Amino acid sequence: MSNPKPASLLRTFPRVFWVANVMELFERAAYYGLNSVLAVYLTDKVSAGGLGFTEQSVGFLQSLIYAFTYVIPIAGGALADRYGYRRMLIFSFCILSAGYFVAGNVTGYGAVFAALLLMATGAGLFKPIISGTLARTTTEENSGFGFGIYYWMINIGAFLAPLAVSILKGFSWRYVFIASSLYCAAMLLPTLFLFKDPPKPANTKSLREVAHSAAMVLGDARFMLMIVVYSGFWILYFQNFGSVLWYLRDFVDAAPVNRLFAGIGIPLKFDAEHVTVINGGTIILLQVVVSRLVKNIRPLPTMVTGIVIGTLGFLCLAASTNVWVFILGISVFSIGEMTAHPKYYSYVGLVAPADKKAVYMGYAFLYGVIGSLIGSSLGGMLYGSMLKPMVGLPGAAAAARNFWLIFVALNVVAAIGLVFYDRVFSADTPATNEKARKIMLGIYVLLLVAGLLFLRSALWGGAVVSYKTMVQAVIMLLLGAGGTTVSLKSRQGS
Repeated sequence: MSNPKPASLLRTFPRVFWVANVMELFERAAYYGLNSVLAVYLTDKVSAGGLGFTEQSVGFLQSLIYAFTYVIPIAGGALADRYGYRRMLIFSFCILSAGYFVAGNVTGYGAVFAALLLMATGAGLFKPIISGTLARTTTEENSGFGFGIYYWMINIGAFLAPLAVSILKGFSWRYVFIASSLYCAAMLLPTLFLFKDPPKPANTKSLREVAHSAAMVLGDARFMLMIVVYSGFWILYFQNFGSVLWYLRDFVDAAPVNRLFAGIGIPLKFDAEHVTVINGGTIILLQVVVSRLVKNIRPLPTMVTGIVIGTLGFLCLAASTNVWVFILGISVFSIGEMTAHPKYYSYVGLVAPADKKAVYMGYAFLYGVIGSLIGSSLGGMLYGSMLKPMVGLPGAAAAARNFWLIFVALNVVAAIGLVFYDRVFSADTPATNEKARKIMLGIYVLLLVAGLLFLRSALWGGAVVSYKTMVQAVIMLLLGAGGTTVSLKSRQGS
């Protein structure tokens, strides 16, 4: 039997499938449009229209905001099942729109943080609703094509919205926030008049069952070890929303690109938002080609290959401050991302126990929590200490090279770690589970120790209490204590 053609497959999707995809496009346009320039706006001088925050403080802010968008979906899926998709969509779009609008109209660090936290809550609640709608409006025959459309919608939003940002920020930074707010507010119309709740599954989870599932997954040391190793790649990914943008602003001369476009009659000024345009555009153009090339290759070698390609992208950043090399580096990293990440989900399915695959896939996003918590904070801290003081000085190029080589080294460690994991921990045996449990227990204990040291520094390390350090300490202590408890319980249960 021949496979259905794309044109015939398009007709198999119900209306709610297309409504959900349009919502995804607009929500991602709001998210990527703002985040393509957020780090620059927050750190630019007040005289230039920015807020004048330090890179360290913005890295800390972004680490929590981005992590929040990956944590909230745990409860969001259960809430949507309990109260209805349409009702939760209305709520999420309302707080998304409010969060974006308020963030653009306040200037204090705490107020901006709170507004963006509201936005992150809305984004986190939105995520599982759309993916759940697609899962329930597609069949085994058209789900692959359906989720391909979904992935394209995400990247179309990520590609187009930053182009609008290029125009809007020329008038006022506030217009960028207002645009994101309006994108989300506009989606209330299709939610109210077009969206219908898809059929609910036979069994929906309560919040207590969600918490129990989380404890079960976190207690699987082999699974958690794989995620910890893979998170190394996402430490690099989150630089695209922080240190990469600051580096472009402070060290890269975009004049050659501007002259090229001016020569063909396009008044383009290459700036921070175009990093997201390059990333989204590269994925739109090449994802199908890359997917075909790797479709018959095992997930782990493909993931390692993607990480290596991503490393080459950051090596380009280390090699030169030339704008064309910069563009090449972002494009190469994007190819690495589209190579590694789709296969990651396939690998999660292989690592997960046969009777718990659905639960494990639901928690596969934990790479983003770890990657953002470490990546954004680390990028902000290192940029503020290594590169910011060197702007305009003779040793700037050498400092930039050393800065990016740190992240290259982290990615090399992640690639080697995945290879080692596949050889030592891929088999689900009592011996491999015990080895993984010991390693994860050691990681959790280190987090506890680090959390205590951070807490001591926050309370007694200076003349005033450092609340940022205290928050970091609390996160480390919670992760360390929770992980240690679950690991010890899993040992007793085995």
